[in-house]
Amino acid sequence: MSSLENKLTVHKTSNWIPQMLEWANLNFGYFGYFTSNEVNYPSGGFEHVFYAGSHAVNLESISQLPISKPKIGILSYDQKNKYEDLYSNNRSEINCPDSLFFSPELTIYISSEEVTIQCQNPNVVHTGILNTNIATTAESKGSCILHCSHDQESYTNTFNKIQEHILAGDIYELNYCMDFHGKATHIAPIDIFLDLCANSPMPFSALFKAANLYLCCASPERFLKKKGQTLLTQPIKGTTKRGNSIQEDEKLRRNLSESEKERAENLMIVDLMRNDLARMAITGSISVKELFGIYSFRQITQMISSITCQLPPNTSFEEILANTFPMGSMTGAPKIKCMEIIEAYENFKRSWFSGSIGYIDENGDFDFCVIIRSLIIDKTKNSFYFGVGSAITIDADARDEYQECLLKASSIIKTLENSYSIINNPN
Repeated sequence: MSSLENKLTVHKTSNWIPQMLEWANLNFGYFGYFTSNEVNYPSGGFEHVFYAGSHAVNLESISQLPISKPKIGILSYDQKNKYEDLYSNNRSEINCPDSLFFSPELTIYISSEEVTIQCQNPNVVHTGILNTNIATTAESKGSCILHCSHDQESYTNTFNKIQEHILAGDIYELNYCMDFHGKATHIAPIDIFLDLCANSPMPFSALFKAANLYLCCASPERFLKKKGQTLLTQPIKGTTKRGNSIQEDEKLRRNLSESEKERAENLMIVDLMRNDLARMAITGSISVKELFGIYSFRQITQMISSITCQLPPNTSFEEILANTFPMGSMTGAPKIKCMEIIEAYENFKRSWFSGSIGYIDENGDFDFCVIIRSLIIDKTKNSFYFGVGSAITIDADARDEYQECLLKASSIIKTLENSYSIINNPN
């Protein structure tokens, strides 16, 4: 901690989180709020912590940030173009930077009963937050036009073309995504994020602000976590809805666990991630800690595997990214060929969607999630978009995969419906 910084630990009031976010939104150009929502997750979820700062750099300039402080950042899916001979020329709904990192001038650690404020003048921050009024929601809803890039027919047409690539031997599995986008009469990112967490509490939830851009993230998937020389990755492949009763829920969990198709999809990505880790791991150190784990969240059950390796000393964050980014669950296998086909068949620029967000501590340890089940907002234009996808294999069914995409979109759509009267537009 800088000699100019001080700490203050105080009781956490009932409105602390919304007041803290509203106050920071008025006083900082960049912030990141992270929470696990106390959701059970293998190796834990995000820490409950808030960071805010005034200056940001891209990944190539991250060395300019103070070594003694954490670094909070976001990576666009299109950061892939820095590591491979690839490009991203599809329609862009919102212009997001490929990478953005900042070091905090303010850090707030949050527990169930207390908050610890760390900055130059923590008493001033504490008073400012307590005196912040929470914006009240208007009685009448705003309106929102919601466009979807695919209906069942157009999705099936593309699905069939991708399966032709599988039959030709070009790929084994591809994560194909569709997007929803639109504009609203007004957008309150903080309200939307808090409502999204209430609708869909996830272990990797985050609200990220970068000037006029906001990410409301409710992700169930970890990309990478480094602690000491141990690197952990936890790809998700395999999805089912929650049941309406304990019996139905258990049946759906069992069907997911025993599905040869879902296991095959998950295993392909596990092998892909093992291959990515092998580029830099100490020989013989790669280990699959859990294969085909079944974990249920509020609205969805997922199949999650956990893979670890040991890193050589002094392996940099940038080197780790160059060997693993983006997460294989969002591409397919083989990875580079899949990314080429994704560019050819998807009709939107993924940008922050299916990228990664997280934090690096002063020791170089870090935790980053995959940006899925997340809404990206441009506040100046009151516009937004989000993406959803699923794995296409030779055994996949177009109707089932389309329904899986709609299931993954449902928590965000429900959140939007709480704030807006939605006008659906299929194009």
